[in-house]
Parts: sequence; structure tokens; C-alpha cells
Amino acid sequence: MSYRKMARRQSKHVSLCFSKSTCPPDLQPNVLGTPFMAEKELLAAKSAKFAALLEDNSKEDLSHFLRNMPADPETLELVARFYHGFQLQISTEKVVPLICVAHYLEMTENHSKNNLLGQALSFFQETILPSWNETVKAFRTTEKFLRHSLKLGLVEACMKSIITKALANPSLLGEPIKNSTKYVDDSEEEDEGYKPSARRRLFDLDFKSEDLTTLSLELYEPVIHEMNKHGVPSPYVAASLCNYTKKWVLSGSGEAVKSNYKKEILEAVERHLPPEKGLVPCTLLFEILRFANVLEVSSECRNGIEIRIGKQLDQAAVKDLLIPSQGYSKEMQYDIVCVRRILKVFYGSYTSSDISGLIAVAELIEDFLAEVASDIDLNIDTFVDLAEMSLAASLGTQRTLDGIYRAVDIYLDKHRHLTESEREEVCRVLDFQKVSPEAYEHAAKNEKLPLRVVVQVLFAGQLQLRDRILKEVQDSDDKSTKEEAEENEEKLDFGEEEMRSEMEKMSMKVMELERECNMMRKEIDNGGSPKVRKEKTSLWREMKRKFGCVNSVHDSNCQLKKKKKKKMHPKQGV
Repeated sequence: MSYRKMARRQSKHVSLCFSKSTCPPDLQPNVLGTPFMAEKELLAAKSAKFAALLEDNSKEDLSHFLRNMPADPETLELVARFYHGFQLQISTEKVVPLICVAHYLEMTENHSKNNLLGQALSFFQETILPSWNETVKAFRTTEKFLRHSLKLGLVEACMKSIITKALANPSLLGEPIKNSTKYVDDSEEEDEGYKPSARRRLFDLDFKSEDLTTLSLELYEPVIHEMNKHGVPSPYVAASLCNYTKKWVLSGSGEAVKSNYKKEILEAVERHLPPEKGLVPCTLLFEILRFANVLEVSSECRNGIEIRIGKQLDQAAVKDLLIPSQGYSKEMQYDIVCVRRILKVFYGSYTSSDISGLIAVAELIEDFLAEVASDIDLNIDTFVDLAEMSLAASLGTQRTLDGIYRAVDIYLDKHRHLTESEREEVCRVLDFQKVSPEAYEHAAKNEKLPLRVVVQVLFAGQLQLRDRILKEVQDSDDKSTKEEAEENEEKLDFGEEEMRSEMEKMSMKVMELERECNMMRKEIDNGGSPKVRKEKTSLWREMKRKFGCVNSVHDSNCQLKKKKKKKMHPKQGV
């Protein structure tokens, strides 16, 4: 009989032995639900452990011996083929379980020459470990036999190989997020230290690195931990962590993953994200935060995400801040408390001398206030607190505060039930000396504003007019000719006439508002009482006194005019 016919017959015999055959086996333990049939002598010839057991218990049922064997049915078939004399074809996916089984059975060189354990280890060292892709594939299989793989050092060997290759070429982890959607040609400028070598590009043109995000968290987390420990560049580590989060938590493909597992993933990702600012886009961090709130991650994890967001809040958009409320804060549409915490982190960590980041966040919060102002459950204290934070970032800048005024206007419109005093509390954040002329004009006619605020608007207009006139006069002081001085005097006289005219109009407006206040006394809470009206009237008189004029706006004897004339004619003895 030829060798090929003999081999086919033996192969058929082995195949039958792994099916529900009627041939009487010497040993038939059930391993992972599959009958493992073998001849005692053949197995004992290769396995020192089974040979010793057979020698001591030759007449006993030894089926219990293989019940704890670390193997699946496919691996057992390979083992059977080996001790039946067939040449072994080892694959990347089977080398780890073969090593585990061979070690369990003590199929060593001491017991039999060219034994299974030696062959499997040689394949692992010579074929698997030198290659990134093969190492990742083999590493993935250790999960099923993790206890044995850890004991035999297979996990450690795979991790060491992966870390070494990542240090030499971090792009194996994937490109940093900022470059992840950009195609980079070899001719374009790129970091040469992280490109595949010319030799690899020449002989492996279709090379595509095996993705670490396919690993289970049990394997992935220790690898990332070691990468951070050994100094793999942070942008690449962060990119891998973000891709892992997208795959298992954020994407639709992760729907089958249990909530508890997703929670563990987010907590692990937050622990291992490098601390550098800007590695992860702000929008992605906000998306992670939303899922973290839904999955009810630990407070430590949530705080860590909020701190990362706070440090780069100037890169956020308004839609990022619209975080749906969860748990205790469901009475409000959005989680304002969370936004306030993030704001405090930003202001507490901002160290740049460039105020552009502060201005960007101030504008961001103004737009955010306008978005959430229509929430009927947003209380006054929270609204005012956010507005004051935005105002604090605008101190010392020349920007207008129209955004704050717009948010206040929306809030008053959606909260019509507020009393006069409550509306005044909302308007406390307004400074009409820092709004645009358009906003000032709108406020002067805004019926939603409290009466006291309207009076403040009118006086703010008067102060702006006065400041404009004073500035013009001061500019004219630099001119030395008599002719220019006379022209300035005429200009000043005209400005004063304009101011008196405007003050008369404002006085009439205030008197009209006071009459309306008397008519609405019984309808407006607290705002129409004699005490409040007296306070507003005295406020008007006090402001005119500080403004520098006598009680009657029709009297032309204005102290301001006298002072200016004296200043304009020092050489004429005036």
C-alpha cells in the first residue's frame, strides 16, 4: 500500500474517531462537549503526564484526566493528528491553544523527540513574535485560555512584542485623530520617524496593521497601560483609545454590548487617556460624557472627563454644551450644573496671557444662555450664575454684552410669571454702558424689562452722550489757534443744546413711565408701591445731581457748561 493511500486511510480513521463512531476507543473523555477518542499507547508515547498516569492506573477509567484540558475541539483534533503521526500544520490562531495543551500533557522533548510543545513554541517564537499582525492575532486567542496563557508567559511575550513594535512605529496604532480623516501621500511632508520603513513598503505594499481595538477589554487595557508606561507617543495612544471607545460604546455596532461592559470600557479609557490637552477633540469628549452620564459611570470617571473638557472649553460649540439632564436634575431639560462645573475648571486652569480663549468662552456661554433661557424650569439663581461667569471673562475687553441682553430678553419672555423684583434680579447682570446702539434702542422700548431697569437704560444713554461730548471737547484741546477754539466753543454749545434737548425728552419719558407705574400699582407685585415709586423718583433726581445739572432740565445754568467754558478760554481771562 502506497504512503498516500495509507495517509488517507489514517486521516479517515482520525476523522471518524472525532465523530460519534461506533469503534470502541480506549479512552473517551468528553472535552468541551466533544468526544476525545484516543488510543492509550499512542497518547502515552507523546505525553509524559498521561504515560505516568497510565502506568499507575492501567485498569481504571481515565476519562477524568482530560476534562480540565485547556483546548477546544479543533485543537484536540490537531493533537490527535500529531500523535497519530501526521505532519502538523500550525496556524496563528491555533498556536496558543496548542502550546497550552502540549504543556498540560507534558509533550516535551524529554519524553519524545521532536514533540508537540517544542514545535509549537518554535512556531510562536519564529513566526508569530516578529510580526505585528501575527502577534495581535495570537494575542487575541489567549483570551479563551487566559489562565494557562498567563502561566506560560504567552500573554507577556505578546505584550512585549506589541509594545516594542509600537515604540518603533506608533502609526501601527492608527494616526492621531486630527489626521485620521486626511489622506497622507508619501510625497507629502510627514513625520519620518513614524512611517513604515522603505523595506516594508517595498515588499509589503498592501500592508495593513492589525487593529488593537478588536481585543477584549481584558487584553486591551493592560497593553495600553504598558504603552503609557514605556513612552509610546501620547497622540497615538489617545487615538487608539478613542477608536476603541467609538467601536464598543459610541457606534451602533456596539449595541449588543451590555451596559455594564460599556461602563467598564469608559472608566478604563478615562483612566488611561494621556493628560495632555488637545489630544481628543472637545466634541468627542462631550459625546463620551453624555454616554458616561447615561451609563452612570463612577464619579471619578465623570469628573475626569469634565476636567479634560474644561481645559479646552474654548474649542467647544454651543451644541456640545446641550447635555441632557440625568437623574436628580431631570426637572431641567439640560444639565446646567454640569456646564457650570466645566466652566469653573476652565477659569481655574486658564493660564495663557492671550485673552482670546476667555473671550471665546464668554461668547460660548452667551449663546448657551440664549439656548437654555427658554427652559421654563431654569431657575433665576442658575441663570444669573452662568451670566456672571460669562461677564467675568469679558472684564478688561472691548466686546459688547449684547449676548447677555439677548439671553435675558428670552428668559423674561419665557418666564412671564416672574414678579417685578424677580425680573430685576434677572436684569442684575445687564450693563447698558457695554451694549451696542442697537441693543440699547431695543432695551429702551422693551416692555418686558422692569421699570427701574428702563430708567437705567435711559440714563445709560445720557451718560454715553455726555462721554461723547467730553471726548470731542478733550480732543479739541490739542488745537492751539483762536479760530479752532471758537469753532470748538460753537461745537460745545451745540452739543450742550443737543444734550439739554435729549434730557428733556428723557425726563418726559421718565414722567410717562412713572404715570404708568401709578396706574399699574395694583397689578405689579412690589414694583408699584409708594415706596418703590419714591425710590425711582429720587433715583432720577440723584442721577441728575451727579450728572452736574440743577433740578430743572429747562434751566440753562448747568455746571458742566461753566466748567467747560473755563477750560476752553484760559488765555482770555474767562
